[in-house]
Amino acid sequence: MNEALLRSLTPSVLGILVRRGADFAAAEDAVQDALVEALRVWAADPPRDAKGWLVTVAWRKFLDATRADATRRRREDRVEEEPAPGPAPAVDDTLQLYFLCAHPALTPASAVALTLRAVGGLTTRQIAEAYLVPEATMAQRISRAKRTVSGVRFDRPGDVATVLRVLYLVFNEGYSGDVDLAAEAIRLTRQLAAAIDHPEVAGLLALMLLHHARRAARTGPDGSLVPLAEQDRGRWDTDSIAEGVAILQAALARDRLGEFQAQAAIAALHADAPTAEETDWVQIVEWYDELTRLLDSPVVRLNRAVAVGEADGPRAGLAALAALDASLPRHAAVAAYLHERDGDLATAARLYAEAAYKAPNLAERDHLTRQAARLNARRRR
Repeated sequence: MNEALLRSLTPSVLGILVRRGADFAAAEDAVQDALVEALRVWAADPPRDAKGWLVTVAWRKFLDATRADATRRRREDRVEEEPAPGPAPAVDDTLQLYFLCAHPALTPASAVALTLRAVGGLTTRQIAEAYLVPEATMAQRISRAKRTVSGVRFDRPGDVATVLRVLYLVFNEGYSGDVDLAAEAIRLTRQLAAAIDHPEVAGLLALMLLHHARRAARTGPDGSLVPLAEQDRGRWDTDSIAEGVAILQAALARDRLGEFQAQAAIAALHADAPTAEETDWVQIVEWYDELTRLLDSPVVRLNRAVAVGEADGPRAGLAALAALDASLPRHAAVAAYLHERDGDLATAARLYAEAAYKAPNLAERDHLTRQAARLNARRRR
């Protein structure tokens, strides 16, 4: 069973059902039921046309659900509309679905959550972690979003800003999480950049390319995490870096700065440094100051504290960190790094161990555990 194939077909099947008249919430339920059915039967009897099979089964699931509440006449009309099994049109509806999920009836936060769940394929847990909220809270938010759009007409697409935020969250999950969605997010952002002349769309594409260029160097042969400062820069994708920088420069020249352009500028400064020691941390802090004015989030301020620690020394970084909530994800890891640079190995080792306990994934947990062990070994010498 190729679960990646099922994941890739889901947006198109969902789009076909919506275009045929299904409201979004009912269409999503029908597609999910069809995917469960595919997992059950395909292993023994794979179809010749996977997409056509999913469209047919999902439509039947939708009809079955509709019949429970419809009149006899409505049921008969729906049965006549049932498509015959066979090849489905090769149309990529994914980007359109992103805009449809960003419906004006929803708040931006609810639109993002719904899109990540229904189109991006992320679990409620993954979305909750991205938003720094409990899983139960995110489940309620998604349920409310489904109820809000149930029965509404999807003829008023949402705004670009919401779609960009969704694409970036999908990219980040694919870049550092359990599901490989980074390449798909880049593909969709390229489509959007070709269709819309918007500096923030270009800024997001540049940011994705610059981050993705380092992907091959982010892990060692054994799968262990390699921090940015220790990465083999010879393994970075120079073509992607050059493309990302060119796109960013063109966007910045329009003098309409946004959060994604500012983040891309920081990534470009890292990519431009021949070695970690030659990184222009002073300019990176300046860009973080710009980003804080555009997007004053705890995560941005956490990353700024690291940059301040590199530019002005670890104690300046710790002072910046002190203003933030210690329960913030990766707060302990940043504090450990800055205390180590300041020479306080005991505190750093304790904080690395604390950060490992709270790590969101196995690779990060193993890395932080090794950092704690390394410092404890140094202290015993």
